[in-house]
Amino acid sequence: MLKKLYRPKVIKFLLGGAVAAAINLLLIFFLIDYLHFNTPFLRNLANLIAIELSLLASFFIYRLWVWTGGSWAPKEVLLRQLPLYHVAAGSAVLLRVLLIFPLLDWLKVSYTINTLVGVGVSASINYLLSDRFVFKDSGKNNGYRPEALESVLSQHITPPHISDNYNVDCLSLIIPAHNEEECIVSTVQEITALLEQEKINYEILVVNDNSRDNTEYLLQQLNQENPQIKYINNYYPNGFGFAVRCGLENYSGDAVAIVMADNSDSPQNIVDYYYKLQEGYDCVFGSRFIKGGKVIDYPAYKLIINRMANLFIQILFGLPFNDITNAFKIYRKEVIEGITPLISHHFNLTVEMPIKSIIRNYSYASIPITWQNRKTGISKLKLREMGSRYLFVVLSLWLEKHLSRGDYIQKKGSVVLQKR
Repeated sequence: MLKKLYRPKVIKFLLGGAVAAAINLLLIFFLIDYLHFNTPFLRNLANLIAIELSLLASFFIYRLWVWTGGSWAPKEVLLRQLPLYHVAAGSAVLLRVLLIFPLLDWLKVSYTINTLVGVGVSASINYLLSDRFVFKDSGKNNGYRPEALESVLSQHITPPHISDNYNVDCLSLIIPAHNEEECIVSTVQEITALLEQEKINYEILVVNDNSRDNTEYLLQQLNQENPQIKYINNYYPNGFGFAVRCGLENYSGDAVAIVMADNSDSPQNIVDYYYKLQEGYDCVFGSRFIKGGKVIDYPAYKLIINRMANLFIQILFGLPFNDITNAFKIYRKEVIEGITPLISHHFNLTVEMPIKSIIRNYSYASIPITWQNRKTGISKLKLREMGSRYLFVVLSLWLEKHLSRGDYIQKKGSVVLQKR
């Protein structure tokens, strides 16, 4: 694992960046202390000169040491590579200063963690942009290999593990519900109508998460009308993660999907999941952000945070999948057994389950899905409260991936991603 993480090119990139940073500091010191750039204007000018010269130094360090080969034609270097490198490095810095730092600060993440995450993400983005676009020869002979994505690309040609007994005879749906009296009945009835139309054997298990309204009474009525609709009162403390974990300890199907109570997940996509899983995959993950996917009435600020969080996870784990944070996913029973015990108490469970499935080498497919914002009730997700919890789970899984020496990996599976 560590050999994959510490590739020679990545080590050279980090060392080159450290040298460029040292050059930046020395230039500022030289300009201010020796050339006496002492006024506010001259100090700002010294800073700009130092940044530009250190950028040029890093460019040639990377060009000579990290991304060797390719064309040295003046037109190629001056008119394409240098401008693109400035865009790549500048984009990484601006992303850190204008988005990552303020966002993590708003989420009340400590400054130390904030700085480490910001530096890591900006360096990763700079590396990926440089690797894919800046130092890629524009001529016929490409002298550069995108090593950063080598492990990811190799996954695409690995055939999926197909179980000898992969039929799903009974599909379980877990629906956590906290004060959902306004929508739980319509959500469950729409799902059951479609599943019965498709002649899919199902079990719906609604977890009443300490509701203080009429949710439990409505669930009792639904159960009397249809014995396949069951409910259980959450015996853990209140919280989305606890409610889902309660359901995962009590379902009886061959596979289980997590579905939201607010009818934001399309019932048709549940059917799509079911048939895709029948092809032999261990998990099926829906994405709202691939061709065919759709979001309806997504609040703009939540959408921005969602895309940045998913980009961070993609870079950190080298994933081609781009919608990790959505809870609506389906897993075979053996996957659930293989990723337990789960540790998340709240909505951070939505990232713990799929990431843990992927790094433990279960096979998965991705299909486009549709999501719409709830029309009734109040969203239970509080971004400010959840930010540090999401980060805790993501970083703990990153440590598992790189430091556990494969102790938790499912040996039979093969991680793949396919789009329908």
